Amino acid sequence: MRFKSQLFALVLSVLLPAILAAMVAIWYVYHEEQASQETGLKEAARTFSQLVDSELRSRQKILATIANAPPLAAGDLSLFYEFAKKTAPTPDTAIILVDPTGRQILNTRRPLGSDLPTKRNAGIAELMHRDAGASPLVSDLFYAPVGMRFDFIVQVPIFDKGEIRYFLVMGVDVAAIQALISQQKLPADWLAAVVDRKGVVVARSRDPETFVGKTSNEKVRTLFATTQQGVTRSVTLDGIEVKTFYHRVAASDWTVVLSIPEAELRRSALRGVMLFGFAALLLLGLSLLIARVIGSRVIAKMRRLELAAESLGKGEEVQYTKHGVVEIDAVGMRINDASQRLMTSQRELELRVAQAVADTERVQRALLQSQKMEALGRLTGGIAHEFNNLLQTLATSLLLAKRTNDSERIHTLLETCTKALKRAKALTGQLSSFGRIQDARMETVSLHKLIAEFQPLVENVLPASIRLQIELPSQDWHVTIDPTQFELAFLNLVINAKDAMSSGGDIRLVVANETGVAPAQGLPDDDYIRVSIIDSGRGMSAEVMAKALDPFFTTKKVGEGTGLGLPQAFGFAQQSGGTLLLHSREGHGTQVDILLPKAVGVVAAAKTSDPAEAAESSTSGGTILFVEDDALVRESVAPALEEGGFFVIMTESADTALACLEAGTKVDFLFSDIVMPGNLNGIDLARAVLARFPHTKIILATGYSENRVSIPGVQVLAKPYDIADVLRLLKTLG
Repeated sequence: MRFKSQLFALVLSVLLPAILAAMVAIWYVYHEEQASQETGLKEAARTFSQLVDSELRSRQKILATIANAPPLAAGDLSLFYEFAKKTAPTPDTAIILVDPTGRQILNTRRPLGSDLPTKRNAGIAELMHRDAGASPLVSDLFYAPVGMRFDFIVQVPIFDKGEIRYFLVMGVDVAAIQALISQQKLPADWLAAVVDRKGVVVARSRDPETFVGKTSNEKVRTLFATTQQGVTRSVTLDGIEVKTFYHRVAASDWTVVLSIPEAELRRSALRGVMLFGFAALLLLGLSLLIARVIGSRVIAKMRRLELAAESLGKGEEVQYTKHGVVEIDAVGMRINDASQRLMTSQRELELRVAQAVADTERVQRALLQSQKMEALGRLTGGIAHEFNNLLQTLATSLLLAKRTNDSERIHTLLETCTKALKRAKALTGQLSSFGRIQDARMETVSLHKLIAEFQPLVENVLPASIRLQIELPSQDWHVTIDPTQFELAFLNLVINAKDAMSSGGDIRLVVANETGVAPAQGLPDDDYIRVSIIDSGRGMSAEVMAKALDPFFTTKKVGEGTGLGLPQAFGFAQQSGGTLLLHSREGHGTQVDILLPKAVGVVAAAKTSDPAEAAESSTSGGTILFVEDDALVRESVAPALEEGGFFVIMTESADTALACLEAGTKVDFLFSDIVMPGNLNGIDLARAVLARFPHTKIILATGYSENRVSIPGVQVLAKPYDIADVLRLLKTLG
């Protein structure tokens, strides 16, 4: 029994500190839970204030868009009235034009020409007193007798030559702010509200029909007016004691309020404490059970020790074997302590490693994107360097081939020349956007699909402060373009817009049907699609706009731009049979419109084939009239055609070729370049041959042409072409 008492005292000496430590831990968890709740609710109030700020600024942007309408600048108030009425966010939104004296000029809630008030609301005049209305402002809440509802207004100034010419005002129903609160889906016990500068409730999550328009108590009004954000204890208008988290809305000096009942906050913290306490009690019970098992074993060992002592008292020899209980307990506690420290260190290490990996991946992604954009910027500047390298390779290889009789060495040098030619072909494809017609690379594609496929790459170029908005009509239109050049133009224009928006904002890509503008731009009177890139950046002055489409003209610092973005987009638009229109005002953003003709047919993609297979399969043969003004091309292509099984007649101009046919020469195929000296070019020759010799099959080749090839039945190849492609096409036509 004595040993049991000692063991019980030992257990208490171990467990009491553990119990005290658990109580301290529970107290700590309770306070940490409350602190975590408070931090989260502060962040929620700040986020909600940003939502309200975004809503108000969107209204200001709408007003800014309406203010930039050309009819207002031209003084056409009737046309501006209709434009403002259509552009208003909702049918019951009032757009009001006011002169600097406060006289209303037009109000979309009333017919144009109606008698309108001649003085401003006193509250508006007070708000304008700070800077004479030079900045956008949002009013406090007021009751609108006409609509029998609570409203507020958003106002922006309209400048003309540095002076305020008008104020453009939007009357907004508080339901717009009420909708923002409803979207948050807050718990029923929580209260969210928005109050204006005077402490008047603008919107409220609970009973808005009762409390909107009511004024907060004096203490709360003073607190909101003198501080930007904070936490306070207060009583709501419906008498509930709450803890209030508030944050100022930047665009309006309103305040967003998030109020939580004190009891709810305590319940949330207590739930965490109870969970922790249950775990602690479970651990304590398990410890008692283990202590009982271990204690039973220790009592047995102590009993054997007692028997040994009694034997010693009797003078008997004692055979005592050390049990080492104290040492085992000490070692066990040390191992336990070491294990706890090790697990704590391991968890900290895992968190740090995970954070380091995430940081490394983020840096790698940013670096990769930066490298992609840097490579794109260097592309144009490196083309001349690349061509010089290719010419050096060709010149050296051909010179070495002339000086050797070793067939294997010659074959290796020719392979080097072939590789150089393939590189040159790729480079000419990149330069093609500065030409006007590239039919061999044109495809009829879905504009919706092309934009959707390229959108992710463009969005990766933009920082988080800039958002790309794609506005596509429901109807999907097709256009005949070079898809690669369209994607490059798209990317160039978005990058230009991004560079002009240092403060962030939205870039809009709008696709719409275009009618009536084509003849004024010197284009055929056909159906067109307008692709617009619109930004809210710093815009361009008239001097900069006059040079914006000149290649290599740039206003950016050295190394930040090449001056080829807008010229490439302009070249692409003309290549596609359309044009590019540039609209910009300094300080008011830029809009780039690309007009593209709607497609009338579908272009099938050309297939490639192996040269050996093409030569073997072209067994039908026939006579080819090969028209090429470049002697080097004639000398290299004609033997390849003959090896394909064709009889080749060569001429150096379209005039000579037509005269040859008119003299009675019979041919099965006409294979002609497009750009040649003389009275006729390749397109003229093709039309003449189709009219006079309709059974002759025609293939045209071009590296660059000022004219579009649109002749039914005539095939087009892009230079440099693969002889295998020519042989395959000849067999298909034959």
